[in-house]
Amino acid sequence: MPRIVLASTLARWCSAAPSGPSEQLALNLPGETVREVLEHLFAEYPSLRGYVLDERQGLRHHVMIVVGNQVVYDKQRLADPVPPDGEVYVLQALSGG
Repeated sequence: MPRIVLASTLARWCSAAPSGPSEQLALNLPGETVREVLEHLFAEYPSLRGYVLDERQGLRHHVMIVVGNQVVYDKQRLADPVPPDGEVYVLQALSGG
């Protein structure tokens, strides 16, 4: 079953948030695509959906997902495959200049 890891900036919005401010949250959730894994995550933590997805259900501009060591570039469909033993990292990207 794939493992999804939420960076501490997103993990703090989950009811089972880790105790420390810099702690990640890791869960084993089913799914064959990024979208399927995310839907299982949102079923468990519905309030997280608005922090990760926009109003069109695409990935928010400042959120990045990495499967293994590949960045997910299709931010609308999120159809990238996730291997059964894969790791999906969800983090907030930083921008500015």
